[in-house]
Amino acid sequence: ASPDALVLWEAQFGDFANMAQPIIDQFIAADRAKWGQDSGLSLLLPHGYEGQGPEHSSARLERFLQLCAEGNLRIAYPSTSAQYFHVLRRQAKLPIKRPLVLMQPKSMLRLAAAASRLEDLANGRFMQVLDDPNVANRDEVTRLVFCTGKLYYDLVGGGHPAHLAVVRVEQLYPWPHEDVSRVVDLYPNIAEIVWAQEEPKNMGAWSYVAPRLRASAGNALIIRYIGRPERSSPAEGHANSHAGEQARIVSDVHAEPTVPRRFASR
Repeated sequence: ASPDALVLWEAQFGDFANMAQPIIDQFIAADRAKWGQDSGLSLLLPHGYEGQGPEHSSARLERFLQLCAEGNLRIAYPSTSAQYFHVLRRQAKLPIKRPLVLMQPKSMLRLAAAASRLEDLANGRFMQVLDDPNVANRDEVTRLVFCTGKLYYDLVGGGHPAHLAVVRVEQLYPWPHEDVSRVVDLYPNIAEIVWAQEEPKNMGAWSYVAPRLRASAGNALIIRYIGRPERSSPAEGHANSHAGEQARIVSDVHAEPTVPRRFASR
């Protein structure tokens, strides 16, 4: 109705989109295929595991990724305030309108590490993939970890070992194949690539990411999953259980690769 406006629909928690799922499935995701109708609607769905229980953790990222095909949606998980600003700015300015689904947890509103300088907002653009800015020597990295959003700050909050690089995939769909491949090529001695996530293995981005990460990385490298095991519930219902699982995921990510070191010639 208003193609020149940036329209934002925000859920108090991402789970609250559940009641709107028929509208999302039948009208938002398939509007172009059914009626040739483009929409620039943006859905802001707080998503992140913060120990508040199943109803306040997951925006069902996996559902939105399952809806993606033929360039019908844009799905992103910005990890800094500048990235959040630039992805909304891009959404307003792009001539080809498609719905944008943003995942971001409430805790990052108050997270100092996710803050950006004024010049970062005034300049630059949305980056689909962010390389690890804390790696001193890429030749020492043997495990390359890809993740999204909030989990990045859990993984690097106390620093991380020299054999590790943690890369943020800021846009999940369309999959940034060239950007991911470019980052992989920066690390000549990696033995394996890890996809790390907070969500259970049967939820979150893993099922969607796995074949695409394999295509972007090539067949010479092992692709490994680290996260919660398959579960019937999106999240734990007890804060202590949540904290224990988060700590276990961080520990597993920081561990040395379990396969012999390779010197890949890519």
